[in-house]
Amino acid sequence: MASGLLPSLANEITASKYQPETIVKTFYDSLTPEQRKIICFPYDHDLRLKIENNWHITKAKVESFSKDQQAMIKEIFMGIHSDEYAEKVFEQVEWDSGIDGFEGGSSVAIFGTPGSGRFEFVLTGRHCTRRCDGDSMKGAAFGGPIFYGHAARGFNESPKHEDNAYWYQAVRANEVYQMLDGKQREAALLGKSRGERGKKTVELSGKKTGLAGIRVGDLAADQRGHVMKVVGDLLAPFREEDSQEAMRHIKAGGIGNLHLSFYRDENLGDDEVWDVWQLEGPSMVSYFRGLPHVHAWLHIREPS
Repeated sequence: MASGLLPSLANEITASKYQPETIVKTFYDSLTPEQRKIICFPYDHDLRLKIENNWHITKAKVESFSKDQQAMIKEIFMGIHSDEYAEKVFEQVEWDSGIDGFEGGSSVAIFGTPGSGRFEFVLTGRHCTRRCDGDSMKGAAFGGPIFYGHAARGFNESPKHEDNAYWYQAVRANEVYQMLDGKQREAALLGKSRGERGKKTVELSGKKTGLAGIRVGDLAADQRGHVMKVVGDLLAPFREEDSQEAMRHIKAGGIGNLHLSFYRDENLGDDEVWDVWQLEGPSMVSYFRGLPHVHAWLHIREPS
């Protein structure tokens, strides 16, 4: 696909600190009429908030765009992640895309008109659904539900999940489990998890009570503090403004209303290091499935 951009633009963007939303607008303006037919949709199109663990939102893979446009797509992706994790996350997407890499394994779509105040850029692939919307969708952290995952050394990971980019999040959650007493563990440790059902996987209930697992408000102060470290780890891969917005929504829903659960029937190695766990509250679902490799679903919204 052709581009009307200057040949030097890719280098300029890579060397700059443009906001990802600004780059989305530049990318949108660079599209040919043929490209727009493939990747551009009305803002309210049903496809915008679709989410799966392995899918392509359009047939327009990154490699089908010009080199300048490819550079912009990568810069958007890097820009919505934190400086600490952006490179590691990019390497994860490259690895999980196999021989296709980021360019051949990822596809993009744009909903609405960038620069109008109501738009969303979406990039998808294996173990990846990411959004950049400039807060177009009010009250929705990350522009809606997102997905990340990793099969670090193959489809079936070992119980230690060596080299997995996201296993550190489960390590922290399991530290909370180790802090629980016997009765607390009985409340937190359940049989099988919710499973994966596309957008329904992270459907928000709005409930403050009656959710799976142990209520964080019933934990001791030090245990609650460690749960907040889990929340911090969940948000760490993403850029600061998105993480801060997510944290505001979680706190608005009430930290005490979060529920933490672990799942004994989906445990690799029978080692009581729980590979599958979740944190759910009225305005948050984080479902972490580490069997046979890591799948992680995250949806955070402002309480209604």
